[in-house]
Amino acid sequence: MDKYIGKRLDGRYEIHELIGVGGMANVYRCTDTVDDREVAIKILKDEYLNNEEFIRRFKNESKAIAMLSHPNIVKVYDVSFGDMIQYIVMEYIDGITLKEYIDQQGIIEWKDALHLTTQVLKALQHAHECGIVHRDIKPQNIMLLQDGTIKVTDFGIARFSDKATRTMTEQAIGSVHYIAPEQARGDVTDGKTDIYSVGVMLYEMLTGKLPFDSDSAVSVALMQLQSTPKRPREINPGIPIGLEQITLKAMQKQPSDRYASAAEMLSDIERFRLNPSIVFDYGSSFVDNQPTKFVTFLKDAKNNNSYDDSFNENKEDSSDYYFDDNEDEHEAKQHKPSYYAIKGVLISALFVCAVFFVIALVRGCSSTQSKDVEVPDFVGKTLVEVKENNEDNFQFEINSKYDDSKDMGIILDQEPAAGSMKVKTGSTIKLTVNGTDTEVSVPFVTNYSESESLQALKDKSLVPQVVYVENTKTPKGYVIDTFPKAGAKTTIGSDVYIYVANGARSTQVTIPSVEGQNLSEARSALNELGLTVETVYDDDSKEAKDTVICSSPLPYGKVDEGTVVTLTVSSGKGDKKTVDVFVDLPADVSDSVSMTVIIDGVLDSQYSKTLVPKYNKTYTLQITGSGTSNVVVQLDGEAYREYTIDFATGSVTNTVNHEYNYPTTAPIVPSTQPPTQPDIIHTEPPTTEPVTDDFNIFG
Repeated sequence: MDKYIGKRLDGRYEIHELIGVGGMANVYRCTDTVDDREVAIKILKDEYLNNEEFIRRFKNESKAIAMLSHPNIVKVYDVSFGDMIQYIVMEYIDGITLKEYIDQQGIIEWKDALHLTTQVLKALQHAHECGIVHRDIKPQNIMLLQDGTIKVTDFGIARFSDKATRTMTEQAIGSVHYIAPEQARGDVTDGKTDIYSVGVMLYEMLTGKLPFDSDSAVSVALMQLQSTPKRPREINPGIPIGLEQITLKAMQKQPSDRYASAAEMLSDIERFRLNPSIVFDYGSSFVDNQPTKFVTFLKDAKNNNSYDDSFNENKEDSSDYYFDDNEDEHEAKQHKPSYYAIKGVLISALFVCAVFFVIALVRGCSSTQSKDVEVPDFVGKTLVEVKENNEDNFQFEINSKYDDSKDMGIILDQEPAAGSMKVKTGSTIKLTVNGTDTEVSVPFVTNYSESESLQALKDKSLVPQVVYVENTKTPKGYVIDTFPKAGAKTTIGSDVYIYVANGARSTQVTIPSVEGQNLSEARSALNELGLTVETVYDDDSKEAKDTVICSSPLPYGKVDEGTVVTLTVSSGKGDKKTVDVFVDLPADVSDSVSMTVIIDGVLDSQYSKTLVPKYNKTYTLQITGSGTSNVVVQLDGEAYREYTIDFATGSVTNTVNHEYNYPTTAPIVPSTQPPTQPDIIHTEPPTTEPVTDDFNIFG
């Protein structure tokens, strides 16, 4: 068992369980008895207490986090740097790592990936503004709460950007799958280093795969430096182009090609959120810097030239070459001025003729008589189908409207309506197409009821996402605010988050530890705190029946009143034991007697025996069971001995003794002697060994 569990640090922090193991420290769930709250304590491992580098990193983490105050960064409450123990007291986070979430989900839906990435970037923006570069951003260092909130943790190798910003070249620190190229090389690291890691995380969430992976960490590091990742849309075609651009820009090899800051990346994410069909103009960021060059080889009209395939590629212009075997004899021909004058006149004449031909053609076309045609029915068709079969050369004015019951690109409405009138061929027809590229303003719904706000957003073709928040100033069930804000421009079909007041927070209670208690005691203790109890029985437990094995949620955690606490209780089936019962037989009975054994009212045939007591002074019953059992031994059909067995303790109690009555034809005279008092029979065999000679008779 861990040496810290069950202990109290500095008379204040009660340590309950180990919840995380890291390279240089372990993390425990604890209770702060002074402030009455759950905390997480990171304790430096004993083997590093004399390691100056690890102590420096450990102290550096506490300093880094202590400077920060942001809802997406884990809080630090206390630190202690003693000779025997060094620890950091932090905010307790009841959740899972982002890595665990990615492993569970595979590919994360892009809207959820954006929601998580946005929170990480906001945390990094705050850290960078405070002069701190994290340098180890990876999903393992991101905690995800049940409500979707994230917390950035583990600033163990963070650096202050105004101090030493160079990674040690002899020691590559950080996770190789997420490390920026400049960090792997040992170059200067800054906020753009964290941006690269965020890009890799976003890539992994969108595709379910790492951009670079190999069996060797060295190989992965080299790939970070030299290789180009596969485009995310090649792996997951459902990723919008704009989001792919954001991801790849964050992952550019050169820091100068990445986003300049977390704020700049957040800005582009917001632009994309408002218009998911956006395509960014990132200039030459994604252009091949070494495009293929084509070399044209020319031959003269006489076809008597050849080329030398050993030409010098270092010449200034290597794209066009003229090679001639008789190059020394070749000279440019000289022409008289009249030659150029005649040539110019001929070219001008040809140009004028071409112009007149084009004008005549256009006039001929325009003079063609337009026909009157019925307005066709375009509703229900796709815009592509309409344009491909546009025999009457209609011009189309396109408007968008979002209808989630129809496929994207389907024409929802048209003006003029089909068959309503005749129009000239080539006329303009207005089409309303199902799409999301039309901008609308977010309506004002603050202080609306939840149902009213939902309808107002749906009327604008916006998709409401309800988020319930604790609030006592706004009446329960009414809207506090929206995101984007009222009046902001967004595209139809986009999500709009409405924050609805959910009243005051429920009263919270601390779950007590009821492990080892009887079910009735545990149920009573939990019910007194206003908690609801459910039970699950464990058939494999060795504990006595109805003994509480564990509870969920775990003890010492705080939950709302009325929360269901599930108790896992021993069914008693797993504590079966075999106990020996030594039955003393009546002495000097030389005739055979019939013995039967009844266990808990049921005859057990395996113990039905015929034996001679004179030669079997003691008979041993080996009885297997759980809980407690009542055993009655009969001789010749009459009760002889009664026992109670406690299988949990292995004890056997002789509760009643009856005299053995010899079979006789004489009248039965009632005995004046009362039954003898019960005796305790131990599981050890008696000192007198049972007789086992050849005259024993067993049925």
